Amino acid sequence: MPDDQPLVAVLAAGLASRFGGGKLDADLCGKPLGQWVLDAVSAAGLEPGLIVVGPDVPVFADAAHGWALLQNAAPEAGLGSSVALAVREAEALGFDVLLLLADMPLLDPAHLRRLVQSAGNAATVYPDGRRGVPALIRRKHLSAFRDLDGERGAGPLLARLDALDSVTAPPHMLADVDRPEDLARVEQLLRRRTA
Repeated sequence: MPDDQPLVAVLAAGLASRFGGGKLDADLCGKPLGQWVLDAVSAAGLEPGLIVVGPDVPVFADAAHGWALLQNAAPEAGLGSSVALAVREAEALGFDVLLLLADMPLLDPAHLRRLVQSAGNAATVYPDGRRGVPALIRRKHLSAFRDLDGERGAGPLLARLDALDSVTAPPHMLADVDRPEDLARVEQLLRRRTA
């Protein structure tokens, strides 16, 4: 991986209980839901990094060429535990980290490039004004995220960083899939894009 590129960490350890399980391998327009994020990373010109998985490794992650798998043995501890694992891995390797969620299939490669090109830390601005993932955390700030747990993830800590570039997301990019009806909605958005 190039020295000037962050470690790309895709968080994919969730239990998908609201979906009924198997969410990241669910078909979305001909490929697994989780694959859409990996394809956005590639289209952004970024090298594969790591996928944080739970004990039941999604098929899309197991088959992901060039990606390392990092197991969260206790995904029930919440999204924060996966963030902490990714951050500790980035610290050990000496890299910044770009955090992505595996259930956001509409990620725009140009948005990922804008985050990576930020001079400092950078986070995505949500419609309600919150800052969150996708987000870039520079090495010197990783220690603040090392012990995260619970469901809130990186957002609250990102908001407290002194230097944080805010990158506005394109329309619909932040749509995530929690339930089967979300998958159907995202599929409609994708079909409209290609119509």
